[in-house]
Amino acid sequence: MQTYEIPRNYKGEGRILYIFSTKGLIYTCVGAGVGLIFYFILKMLGFSMIGLIITLIFAAIGFVIGTLKVPESSATDITRKTGGENIDDVIVRWIKFKKNGNKIYVYKPEEETKDGK
Repeated sequence: MQTYEIPRNYKGEGRILYIFSTKGLIYTCVGAGVGLIFYFILKMLGFSMIGLIITLIFAAIGFVIGTLKVPESSATDITRKTGGENIDDVIVRWIKFKKNGNKIYVYKPEEETKDGK
């Protein structure tokens, strides 16, 4: 029996430190940067441990947004429409939707029927 190499599906993204894709690392750093603002404010007030925890939470949120995808499920309306897409793509589309005054245009081609009408 011959062996065949099975390519890994990375979709053009290299891995850094095994768990981070380039996009995931950028989102994690941005989240940690936002958390550091809270850390420095809370450090001045004497609550440096709480600031560190908030920084880690923001970094984890950034990692999740940059790495994970919306699960495919027909249980809810959101997961039915956006299942399998990256979370950051869904957020960007939602922001554009709200910015354009809650208007969305969907163009569907006409379907043919069996009798040709």
